[in-house]
Amino acid sequence: VQLQASGGGLVQAGGSLRLSCAVSGLTFGNSAIAWFRQAPGKEREGVACIVSDNDDTVYSDSVKGRFTIASDNAKNTIYLQMTSLKPDDTAVYYCAASSGFPIVSTMCLPQTYDYWGQGTLVTVSS
Repeated sequence: VQLQASGGGLVQAGGSLRLSCAVSGLTFGNSAIAWFRQAPGKEREGVACIVSDNDDTVYSDSVKGRFTIASDNAKNTIYLQMTSLKPDDTAVYYCAASSGFPIVSTMCLPQTYDYWGQGTLVTVSS
């Protein structure tokens, strides 16, 4: 299983970015996919998580209303549309996939996920 994240970069506060994660070697409809982020000195945080089979989604409070996760099952790709970006959103963003369906309460926990991409850096300037 491989996950390839892309789309990070430098953006001004208030701007938007869209991250992509191409997934191979995994049956897309039988797993949960998520975006996590980790800022320097902070723990890895689940920001947006989706069960691609039924589009159940979970968002962290810090991004709710600003970020949207979407799954394109035909392309085995997930996206993270980020709007109204803030300097606090600066982090390395990772996509991750599970090998099965998690229960909703664990959908955004790192230990739920078995496969991880390499990360893409998002920097939001003030």
